[in-house]
Amino acid sequence: MLLRLRIALPDRPGALGQITRVLGVAGTDITQVTVLERGGGRALDDFTLFCPEGTSKEALAKSLLSVPGVTVEGVWTTREAPGTYPELEILKYITTAGDRALSTLIDSMPVLFSADWAAAGTDKEPRSLVYSSWRAPADVPLPEAVPPRPVASTLASGLHIIAAPLPPLALTLMLARSEGPAFHRMEVHRLTRILEIFLTLPSTERMVARQLRGASDDASARKLR
Repeated sequence: MLLRLRIALPDRPGALGQITRVLGVAGTDITQVTVLERGGGRALDDFTLFCPEGTSKEALAKSLLSVPGVTVEGVWTTREAPGTYPELEILKYITTAGDRALSTLIDSMPVLFSADWAAAGTDKEPRSLVYSSWRAPADVPLPEAVPPRPVASTLASGLHIIAAPLPPLALTLMLARSEGPAFHRMEVHRLTRILEIFLTLPSTERMVARQLRGASDDASARKLR
């Protein structure tokens, strides 16, 4: 199984080697390391690990605390394919997705960001859900106000979210995870760039308009039955 591990560690020679030794003893295979931030003698890194089935997240986190100066911020399940460029693959699919451009984008977000689900809702009242990925709740917590830019927060329920406006489409995209740490600013930045590219694709507005029109027609048909 694949796990994502986020740890803060001393930014000094040998610290990373100590961590890799602990992870090796635990039977894990490091497939990817992403440096989220460095400064003040500290670093914050995300590790993607291939682990034997049944690996205890709690035991893994506890073993890492044996390394001086290490803080474990989260260990959670991921479906992201390491060592590839998944953003490029997804954007390639979107360009040929036709009327499913928006749903293709939304379905891909949980995989790209090691999250639980994604969804999009309308900005205009009455606000309504347009599309949601697998595992999204029936009652998606759309933000009360449309944010001016993508922003990460944690709800009172403990759910970590990013709310991102899509102004040309009058939609707000939601990305959520309940397991692991809050979304880091680098994750927000990454999502922002993906959405910027999505919105600049020449056919995006036309494809999404057709998808929304089709969803509206389906809803009207259901009401007539």
